[in-house]
Amino acid sequence: MPAWDLDTEILRFVGESSKSSFTLRNAFEGCQVFGGIGGGKSSGSGRLLSVKYLQHGFGGLVLTVKPDEKDMWMEYAEMVGKQNDVIVIEPGQKKYVFNFLEYESKKDYGTTYTDNIHQVLRTVIRASEEKNEGRSDDAFWQDSLDLFLNNVITLCLLAYNKVTVQLLFDIAQSVPKKVQQTNKEDGDHANNEQDKEQEPTEYQKAVKIVKSRMSQAIKDWNSQQRDGYVHSLTEMQYEEQLDEAIPGYRELKMLDSFFMGSFFSIGDKTRAIIEFCLTSFLQKLLRDPIHSLFARYPSTVTPEDCLDGKIIILNLPVKIYHHAGQYAQMLFKYIWQRAMEQRNITKNNRPIFLWADEAQHFIHEHDAEFQATARSSRVATVYLTQNLPNYFANMGGQKSEYKVKSFLGTLATKIFHANSDVETNKYASELIGEAYTDDHTKNITYGGNISVSKGSSLKLEAIVRKEEFSRLKTGGPLNNYVCEAYIVMQGKVFSNGMNFHKAAFHQLIIPKLKTINS
Repeated sequence: MPAWDLDTEILRFVGESSKSSFTLRNAFEGCQVFGGIGGGKSSGSGRLLSVKYLQHGFGGLVLTVKPDEKDMWMEYAEMVGKQNDVIVIEPGQKKYVFNFLEYESKKDYGTTYTDNIHQVLRTVIRASEEKNEGRSDDAFWQDSLDLFLNNVITLCLLAYNKVTVQLLFDIAQSVPKKVQQTNKEDGDHANNEQDKEQEPTEYQKAVKIVKSRMSQAIKDWNSQQRDGYVHSLTEMQYEEQLDEAIPGYRELKMLDSFFMGSFFSIGDKTRAIIEFCLTSFLQKLLRDPIHSLFARYPSTVTPEDCLDGKIIILNLPVKIYHHAGQYAQMLFKYIWQRAMEQRNITKNNRPIFLWADEAQHFIHEHDAEFQATARSSRVATVYLTQNLPNYFANMGGQKSEYKVKSFLGTLATKIFHANSDVETNKYASELIGEAYTDDHTKNITYGGNISVSKGSSLKLEAIVRKEEFSRLKTGGPLNNYVCEAYIVMQGKVFSNGMNFHKAAFHQLIIPKLKTINS
């Protein structure tokens, strides 16, 4: 296995020395690419980085928004001889599937299986809810949804010793609701008798199974105690003994307290929103092709395949599969991120990349936290998007700007292609910074005599003005397939003595490099 030293050069810009080259270390510190429509972000710097990562033996995960991204990556892999390392999870095949519930049941993050499943589902639901104005910033809303989800998962596990998307959905939508008092004098007694004969709901079935199991366990425990011991205990002592001796007894009491207490008494409108949020999300996971690819069959693919140099492409483009494709990819992405954080780099130090074009569709609340430690996990994150407002719109709530700026601060390399968005161009200009320039003045006075005075002063101005970014070459035949971009790299000083470099990317030429044996 190659050494993959952190200072291994990935690419060097024309006219620059090795001191300012883009290395593995820079890759692991993250990269954000901005570019307007037709600005060359995907076909320019994005294309070059993709091929370079593949040439250097990276494994990786590719998220998709546009229908042509799978074919594009297949072409890149073929260019460098890695076509046999590509795994495509897509509809219409059963060779590559990932059962996330099965996978999480085998993982140990220092938490229970309930917590693992809860954290995964919660992260994706929260990310989707951030697009709804205001709701994601409501602490009561967040806590209520978290409690509901956690208790549904717990009940499912206690009753069936397993968790499936179908069971979660069935239980969540059948939790008892408040009912109006019936009036027997008005002939409602017959209706009540009819209701008693109705089939029990999935929630009622699960509770009945758990209570029956607990009753038998309590009976067995009582019979095992010495004569008179149980009767010698106070009610509190007896409960404490059962909590300790019978697995699931304490959880059952908490479930009953939640479902028949706090959740049962919650406002009808709030409760309806919480239930709808969870069940609508689960319903998307129950529909094919998502269900068949991520919840129905045993896994044939795991995130750890990337550690062997595999390239996993989630070919569920958001433009075709909309929210279902987006949520499924976010779910896999978060599980993948946790797996990469857990790996032992002393045993396997292979570079791994996470690639997301139109990245705003896949951002979740743990991304900044993940990126803060990505270098130690040897993960090279590359996010591409058109402009800052894309992120603002998809990281909702009252603090969206701070969330976006905090997230971008964890990506050390920024690449700015041609752009017509004022907000993004202003951000790029301010990131490059300002410098003092000579401001020359000349005064001419007319009177009895003509006098001329000259002076100069230092003036602080933007090194690259924001309007400059709209003038960059955008590639295509009119520009001989050359697109331009400004590169800002943390900790680098380029030959111009600055922290930025203006680079040109050819959209057709791929630099030749011997592929590293993996």
